[in-house]
Amino acid sequence: MFQFEHGAYFILLVIIPLLAVLAVLSYFTIRRSIRMVGDPEMVKHLMPDSSLLRKNLKTGLLILAILSMIIGVAGLQSGTRLTEVKHEGIEIMVALDVSNSMRAEDIPPNRLERAKQELAKLMDKLDGDRIGLIVFAGDAYSQIPITSDYLSAKMFLSDISTGIVSRQGTDIGAAIDLALKSFSPVTKAGKALIIISDGENHEGNLESSVKKAKDKGVRIFTIGMGLSQGARIPERSGSGTQDFLRDREGNFVVTRLDEKLLTELAESGGGRYYRATAQDMGLRQTLAELRKIDKAEMGFREYSEYEEQFPVFIWISLGLLVVEFLLLDKKNKWLRKIRLFS
Repeated sequence: MFQFEHGAYFILLVIIPLLAVLAVLSYFTIRRSIRMVGDPEMVKHLMPDSSLLRKNLKTGLLILAILSMIIGVAGLQSGTRLTEVKHEGIEIMVALDVSNSMRAEDIPPNRLERAKQELAKLMDKLDGDRIGLIVFAGDAYSQIPITSDYLSAKMFLSDISTGIVSRQGTDIGAAIDLALKSFSPVTKAGKALIIISDGENHEGNLESSVKKAKDKGVRIFTIGMGLSQGARIPERSGSGTQDFLRDREGNFVVTRLDEKLLTELAESGGGRYYRATAQDMGLRQTLAELRKIDKAEMGFREYSEYEEQFPVFIWISLGLLVVEFLLLDKKNKWLRKIRLFS
């Protein structure tokens, strides 16, 4: 793999075609001047030391030297060297609620999209930790296995929507159980579970799941999405116009944050509860708490480091310039006397 550290310098490549055009114009100008003097063969005998070939060769060497210099200053790099770096961290599983209530817009742009935005920022701040993602509504599914590849995790995160889990509800217990199975079984690193939900329409055996988490040393943090006064859930009507979700009687469905449930869940799980607002979702404070958890060596991470190749092209450019400088426009009278095949 190759890359250029200072690719902006490629704008200097416009010099190459300009020099080529000037070289061609110069060649034809000299040829025309010779014809104006007389027959080219006769003029050639009158100027035996003159050489158009040498002039063209010098121009070609100059163009190649400039091209090599531009590649050099652009900072050509090649990724051919691998190094191994030890790192320490913890394992973090995120359980993200994707039920229909997460479409409510009381936290703009809506609860789910804001959670995704903040999770992406959280991943940018991680260093040496592993992170995984579970989505849940009435069921729970693993979306991103535990990994230290934050870039890939963010790519998967961007595709999450409320339609990713078909059965509606808020089974936080199922999300906790799946998270406990998703942590690495052998690492001694600290483990934490972040649950992002509005807590509404909770179902499942939550107490049993929390007890399992405590027994395995997993701390549970919760982020409450939404406002206590509630909000309607946007959806498209059959005609495609903007509408809001309604119940069977035709009344608007209002979703409200169950702050009591999420607070009790965090306290039972040895973590903290934070309520998200339009300005602050609480993940910054959660990250500060995660930093207090004991870290462990997570193995090795391989980096493909780029090796600098620009010195090669700088030396090639200098070599070509030296040859161009030493190459005379006229033929060397001593070299003309050498006859290898006569």
